[in-house]
Amino acid sequence: SRWDPSAVSPVGARGLAQFMPATAGWWGGQRPDLGAAQPFDPAWALRAQAGYMKWLLDRVDGRDECHDWAFALSAYNGGLGWVQRDQVKASVQGLPRDEWWGSVETVNAGRSKAAWDENRKYPRRILRALEPVYVAAGWGRGVCR
Repeated sequence: SRWDPSAVSPVGARGLAQFMPATAGWWGGQRPDLGAAQPFDPAWALRAQAGYMKWLLDRVDGRDECHDWAFALSAYNGGLGWVQRDQVKASVQGLPRDEWWGSVETVNAGRSKAAWDENRKYPRRILRALEPVYVAAGWGRGVCR
């Protein structure tokens, strides 16, 4: 969204947190305290995004905090079901299913090349490119030290 609360992606993700309409509606139903889905409302979007990321983090099981966040970010970007299918495929290939970096991130359980490429760039950009900048600026400790 590049911090544009009115953003709509080419695939239909909406608002500041780039929720797909179905996910926004489903998450709004899971969290009645948020009220009806309002992805173009920055306050709703940020509260929903924080809660949804917590929900995802509770459902992934990486070998450490850095891997947990990479799995959760991949799930946020492309769906938890895809992450779980990728983990199964990694395991079948003899790769550790609890490691994102260099393991599950290299596996594609069936997405199109474009969707898979986009999904793999998302955690990498946040955790490998942006997180060090934020940590250096004193904006937190980071999770992938």
